[in-house]
Amino acid sequence: MAFTNKPHFILLFMISFILILFVSALDLSNAPAEAPTSGGDGLLPLAGKHVVIYNKVKNRQILNVHCRSSEDDFGMVHIPWNGTWDFRFHVNFSKTTKFRCHFTWYRGGSHYFYIFKVSRDDSPFGHFPVCKECIWEVGKDDENPICRIVREKGYLPWCFKWEDGP
Repeated sequence: MAFTNKPHFILLFMISFILILFVSALDLSNAPAEAPTSGGDGLLPLAGKHVVIYNKVKNRQILNVHCRSSEDDFGMVHIPWNGTWDFRFHVNFSKTTKFRCHFTWYRGGSHYFYIFKVSRDDSPFGHFPVCKECIWEVGKDDENPICRIVREKGYLPWCFKWEDGP
């Protein structure tokens, strides 16, 4: 009885090999949350993400935030000036996860922005680095009012305009 005549041994070997590859690709370290290099985080479906929103509005008012995706709705949250609010989630298997947030504050208007979308925040081939922890400052500047912060020294924030369309 030769080993190659046993198809179930070959199948078992292939499954073990694939499982080892998948587990080795998982990020199990305590590395910095957002590195300037894209790494492998954006390659895996179901990647864990952590979004942090800092209230930096210029007039020091309470920031009202309502974030939702097609699967989750966090309801209205009130963030005091210079305070934070955060949430965690996993990118869905089809990598179509998007969280759109509605931001309002006294004398600040009503604005919308996709605080997370795979094409920008979880694509290793995108223009911006993949983030495992996506840190945002809201309302600090009128020209580009929402910025994703990179923790490493020497890197400038990635700033964006509101996405107030439908």
